[in-house]
Amino acid sequence: MIERAIRPSVFQAATESAIVSHLAAFATIRVDGEDAREFLQNQLSSDVSALATGGSQWSSYNSPKGRMLASLRLWRHPPTRSADSFGALIASDLAASTAKRLSMFVLRAKVRVSDLSGTHATIGVGGPRAAEVIATSLGVSPSHAGASAIADSDATVVGLGGERFIIVAPAERAATLRDDIAKAALPADESVWRWLSISAGVPLITATTADQFVPQMLNWDALGGISFQKGCYPGQEIVARMRYLGRLKERLYGFHVAADSEPPPGSRVYGSAFGAAPCGTVINAALVPHGGCALLAVVQIAAVEAGPLMLGAEDGPQLTRVALPYSVPENESPRGRLA
Repeated sequence: MIERAIRPSVFQAATESAIVSHLAAFATIRVDGEDAREFLQNQLSSDVSALATGGSQWSSYNSPKGRMLASLRLWRHPPTRSADSFGALIASDLAASTAKRLSMFVLRAKVRVSDLSGTHATIGVGGPRAAEVIATSLGVSPSHAGASAIADSDATVVGLGGERFIIVAPAERAATLRDDIAKAALPADESVWRWLSISAGVPLITATTADQFVPQMLNWDALGGISFQKGCYPGQEIVARMRYLGRLKERLYGFHVAADSEPPPGSRVYGSAFGAAPCGTVINAALVPHGGCALLAVVQIAAVEAGPLMLGAEDGPQLTRVALPYSVPENESPRGRLA
């Protein structure tokens, strides 16, 4: 667990100015080739065919059983000659396995899948002044939350929404960019970036939590990461069934817990009505400026309605529900009031 050791001034900068973080938890996969768009359209949950050059979207790579193997932020590079090119932000501990699995399905398609973990690094810039700071340092900034912008031949800025941006560049260039951006943005621990992501209600699937949840359980439908109009992709039938038959029993919720360290992904949640059986799983957690931890957890809807919920054990610290900054589809909406 990560113990509390973050200066309050860093949290203040994240909400009032700008912070910059090296994001070791993230890596990038690149998919290039004449058939890249069609290939990804047939593999991912989002509508890749609708993604314009300079745009980005949430997406997921799922198992045939509809379980999310990886959460992705996908963007489209300007095409090179006749070839398409896409980048995908992914948890670093899933990059190699995901790139390998995607490559297995290339077959005769004119596509190349590359794991850039060994060559590229990711920087996070967040806060109200983040776009301004990026524009000053790189000369470009995404025009809106879902946009991407190419700074030059080897650096890409991608907007994630919620005043959060990531920059992907070769490792040496990324280090130089981070130092330059740090002249106007406060350097911050990666935990602060997680806090911003949790506040935005955006989960990151890692190796610990992969292949456990259908995308809707992680609110991927509310975040725009699922297209219900496109054709087949791995797990599509299961994902569609969850939507149209209303069988969803779990959802992603935000919580606060009084703790001085971050519970790791995969930590279990318990409910008073469920006894010794866990009723939820922590996806991400981060220390917060006013004390305790913020976390995102997938929890059974019935357990949230029954309450109370505890972290780690039946007699563990109690969780307080925190509203997420978006609503879930009404036909699958978790009922009940905020704690």
